[in-house]
Order: sequence, then structure tokens, then C-alpha cells
Amino acid sequence: MQSPIPSGEKTLLSFSRPLAIVGGGTVDAGLLRDLVERNVALVAADGGGNTLGTAGLVPEAILGDLDSLDDLAGWAERTRVIHIPEQITTDFQKALYSTAAPVTLALGMTGKRLDHTLAALGALLEVAPHRQVILVDETDVALAVSGSFAFDASAKERISIHPLVPIVFERTEGLFYPMNGLLLDPAGRLGTSNEGLGGRVEIVPKDDTPWLLILGRERLWDLVELCLEQR
Repeated sequence: MQSPIPSGEKTLLSFSRPLAIVGGGTVDAGLLRDLVERNVALVAADGGGNTLGTAGLVPEAILGDLDSLDDLAGWAERTRVIHIPEQITTDFQKALYSTAAPVTLALGMTGKRLDHTLAALGALLEVAPHRQVILVDETDVALAVSGSFAFDASAKERISIHPLVPIVFERTEGLFYPMNGLLLDPAGRLGTSNEGLGGRVEIVPKDDTPWLLILGRERLWDLVELCLEQR
């Protein structure tokens, strides 16, 4: 897969704790407060600065092409503002290639505009082999996975497995609908609304092709802990 990241770009901000990249879409203010209480680093992707400002929060940096950021001069007095003018990538991609963290949450990247949602999914496909990123919206969390993944689930808990590209799963354990030897394809058969049997769930694809594990948003911090444990 050819990377959309422009040559010569480098990581500008590295964090030893979880990071949340906040975009300009819909973001739950209560979740933002929870992030602050849990000492999660905040970085805004362009218009995400407006979202954080409305919530009374100041991110550690704002970056992007800055075409959607209100009060640029005011922000520059309060935090680091990084202008990245290239137009090959989205602001979310710019935030991803400019940062590093043990696990990254992405808020405000879905829902408001369909093209932004699709672009966010494409960005996850790009980074999944080398970075743990969890897409968060009002209802769900979606972890980009490259390879196998295991976790504990409740009986009848909703578990969706979404193919970002065609992918064959070698075997699964703990799912109501097994996926042994099953081909999933975003233009064909999907893994939407499977269920846990209660107990351990193990999902094993045949290779390291990236895929999405989608759970209810109440599982966010469980996923964060799992990602930190599996580093």
C-alpha cells in the first residue's frame, strides 16, 4: 500500500501517555472532561480547536492547514499552533503523521460529514499496521486492528467486525456467528452485529490485513487498557 504521507514529513509531537486527536465533528463534552480527568493528551486537528475552545479546554497543540480554525491569533497566544499547508492529506492524517503515542483516540472525525467519515476510515487503514487508533463517536468505538485480537465480552454483547478491504478470517472463538475461513469484503459480506457468547473472544485473520473491531462506546476504556497491555 502506498502511503499518502508526503515525503520528508516527521513526527513533531511524541507522548508517553494516551493521546486524543479532536476533529471538528460532533464530540461529547462529557467525554472531553473524562479525557482531561484521565490525563489524556489533547491535540486538535484544525477545526477541532473550535470544539475544544467551546468546551473551555486548551489542547497541547493545534495542527492542520488551519482553514477551519477560528481566532488563529488568539490560539497562538495560548498553545502551539502548527501550520501544515500540504493538501495531499486530511487534517486527521496530518495529526496522525505528526504525533506518536502508545494509544490514540480520535474524536469528532465521524458523523458530521460523510466524506470526513470515509476519509477517517481510510486513515485508519493506513496506520493500523504500526499504530493503535480508536475511532470514537456518540455510540461506538472502532479499533483498527492489524492481525489477531482477543478480549472478554458479555453474553449477547454487540460485536461488529468490519473489513476495511477484503480479508479472510482463519478462525474466531466466543462469537455467536463463527467466522472460520470466512471472507469479508466492504463491497460484499460484512461482519455487522455479531454477538459475544460470554467470556473470551478471539479473532484471528489469515494475515495482517487491517480490519475494524466495533464495540459500544461503554467499552472505550477497556479497549484503551487492552491496547496498552498489548504494546
